[in-house]
Amino acid sequence: MDPHLLTTFVTVARHGSFSAAAAELGYTQSAVSQQIAALESDLGLPLLLRRPVEPTEAGRRLLEHAGPLLLRLRAARADVLRAAARPGHRLRLAATPLAVNPVVAARLARARAGNPRLEVSLHTCGRDQAVAMVAEGQADLGLADGLAAPSDPLRLLDAGPMAAVGVSEEELVVVLPAGHPLAGRAALGLADLADARWLQTPLCPLARLRDLVGDGFPVGLDYHGDNVHTVLNLVAADHGLTLLPASAVSGEAPAACGVPLAAPRLVHRVELLHGALPPGPAADLAAVLSG
Repeated sequence: MDPHLLTTFVTVARHGSFSAAAAELGYTQSAVSQQIAALESDLGLPLLLRRPVEPTEAGRRLLEHAGPLLLRLRAARADVLRAAARPGHRLRLAATPLAVNPVVAARLARARAGNPRLEVSLHTCGRDQAVAMVAEGQADLGLADGLAAPSDPLRLLDAGPMAAVGVSEEELVVVLPAGHPLAGRAALGLADLADARWLQTPLCPLARLRDLVGDGFPVGLDYHGDNVHTVLNLVAADHGLTLLPASAVSGEAPAACGVPLAAPRLVHRVELLHGALPPGPAADLAAVLSG
């Protein structure tokens, strides 16, 4: 399967429109139609219904493979180019919203102090996007965070050969309104809170909690942003509970409080992501960030 044809197929399926895909890819609508027809001829199956434009069952199966395949191809290109590139002092760092904790921020400051020529731009994004940005060469380094058992690696998108090095682990806390009946406890277990209302946020996906504990964790409010201050205000106003690293709660919102999580034994883990790094500023920064 030609990767150019796969790219066109994915774009048409995403837009649900041949004309919109043509506009994004810079082709004529006729050329897009011909490419989809060529891919369907190659596989001997219809991949898209035309009215409305949506994937067939075979098309949906192909979409499951196409994204990872195209990402691996882009990652391979970026890895080859990175190996041949001259080291530069202007670096881009992709980080998930909770990855730059006090430990990481202090290490970044130390790296910049040690190399006055170093210029770092920080891009905040979701975990899969951070992995993809590093794999595709859009970022020199990445920082990803998430819930994990102590010393266990994070579950990351497979984007080809990439180092994922543990940077920090810290205690998780259950965030509750300050007046909550359980706010004075020394510690809490997740199983005891499965019937409480929870915030659904990218910072603490409820699907992950259900994986760990089982059914429960009804959604009190669905928040699609990643602003910690907003999350704390929502908890304080009794829209639902959440889990956060202890450093994200300390001193932030007097109307919300964090109680240490006792069970299951989990930590907030941050990992540094990078491809092959020749000697130079990016490798030096990676060494400092990883401690």
